[in-house]
Amino acid sequence: MPDRSLNAAEYDDLEDLFENAPCGYLSLGNDARIRRCNRTLARWLGVEATSLLGTRFPDLLTIAGKIYFETHFAPLLKMQGFFDEVALDFAAAGGSFPVLVNAVQREAQGNSPPFIRVTVFKATDRRRYERELLEARQNADRAREELAALNEVLERRVTNEVTSRLQAEEALRQAQKMEAVGQLTGGIAHDFNNMLAGVIGALNLIQRRLARGDVDVDKFIEGGLDSAYRAASLTQRLLQFSRQSPLEPVSLDVNRLCQGMTELLVRTLGETIKVETVLSAGLWNAKADPVQLENVVLNLAVNARDAMRDGGYLTIETSNAYVDETYATQNQLPAGQYVLIAVSDTGHGMSAEVIAKVFEPFFTTKPVGKGTGLGMSQVYGFAKQSGGHVKIYSEIGHGTTVKLYLPRQVGVAASPGRPRVQDAPNGGQETILVVEDDERVRNFATEALRELGYQVLHTSEGEAALVVLQAHPQVELLFTDVVMPGMTGRQLADQAIALRPDLKVLYTTGYTRNAIVHNGMVDAGTNYMQKPYSLGDLARKVRGVLDG
Repeated sequence: MPDRSLNAAEYDDLEDLFENAPCGYLSLGNDARIRRCNRTLARWLGVEATSLLGTRFPDLLTIAGKIYFETHFAPLLKMQGFFDEVALDFAAAGGSFPVLVNAVQREAQGNSPPFIRVTVFKATDRRRYERELLEARQNADRAREELAALNEVLERRVTNEVTSRLQAEEALRQAQKMEAVGQLTGGIAHDFNNMLAGVIGALNLIQRRLARGDVDVDKFIEGGLDSAYRAASLTQRLLQFSRQSPLEPVSLDVNRLCQGMTELLVRTLGETIKVETVLSAGLWNAKADPVQLENVVLNLAVNARDAMRDGGYLTIETSNAYVDETYATQNQLPAGQYVLIAVSDTGHGMSAEVIAKVFEPFFTTKPVGKGTGLGMSQVYGFAKQSGGHVKIYSEIGHGTTVKLYLPRQVGVAASPGRPRVQDAPNGGQETILVVEDDERVRNFATEALRELGYQVLHTSEGEAALVVLQAHPQVELLFTDVVMPGMTGRQLADQAIALRPDLKVLYTTGYTRNAIVHNGMVDAGTNYMQKPYSLGDLARKVRGVLDG
């Protein structure tokens, strides 16, 4: 038998033919995952060929294409081993485009595993190639007319199919968007109106009593503050659900955090709930924001309590976990090592329909006035923004387990976390420059710092702040808003530190993006305080920054 092996030049020619063919080529495993892809198809999709490896072929298709593939073409391929001239739509960065797809099942050869060879033609390109080929082979008017008619039919079919699918997808997107917006705005309006009613009503009563010389207004002040704090908490939970609330992650000993929360949970949940902790030995450190993680665990515990009306057991377990490629792909998170916190209860459980909606904002199964419906959406937002995952397992009548996966932190010693809120420390005598464009917020910050004993200078914009800094070298702390007209707080801080390298900076903002926060995390070494803040919050943060 003659030697049929290829030399290097022949092999390069074949590789070039495969990579730059006028059509797309794919090799799939029996699980429809892409093993190889040529440059032509990757160029059509606007991606690198290597980025497609390991993904499933249906993931390249539009929503309608995915459905057709799973219900028609995959079974057809399994039954007869091939299919020809199937019209689909690929989803690319610049929009979808119609294609014609051929596929054939290839059996195992020697040590090579079986695979599926897929050939993809752009619908417009394919029609042009067929027309040119038939014109070259058949130099007759009748053949050209028949080909034109066939091409016209194919074009109409492709155009009609593409139009129909696009219209269906757009209608579905619009319906989903309006449903989400309606649910969100309705929930916000309901809860914020209740909270604003508490604030406005309390202020009106305080105003009337003080006008007639009655100073017995403490209960109205407390009620107004409570409503205001609940409104701030609602905003914070919405930001956490949308993954816009900045996190300050550290290397965290999750066992220590859970153990430290036990007393708080016992007091919060009441005597009818028995709290148990099962903490894994040799638990890895997690990368997470300790304050936000405490809020998440507390949310899960309170939800569990509400599901156990007659009492029961709440169990918090920790363990090391490894997420493999299959689970990672199914749940859209990176494969690898995670720290797992599982919160389980013996309550009434949830149906599959409830589980499907439980992470939606303002969805709740509790009676009106018994919950905002943001607890579980906050858990979801925290998990995703932290680079982790959350999964619910539940059975009616047998209880629920919520599993929270947090990324493992390698090579960094565990932080002791942040201390719990204590009484506001004393102030000081240092000089602070406040830069805030909102007059009411600036007035509050200025008067609050003076109340704490600090010397305070203030201005409404960055350029003026630089002038003040040059004129007052005694300023030790720059307290600046991040989002301001003209010069941002970050730009101001950079220029101020260039003038005064020893100057300390504390940022504050109600919402920020790409200034001191990147990928949902506060930049390392940045002192940051979320608006709105109380006098106690301000006192603690300013004293902490000044003390270094």
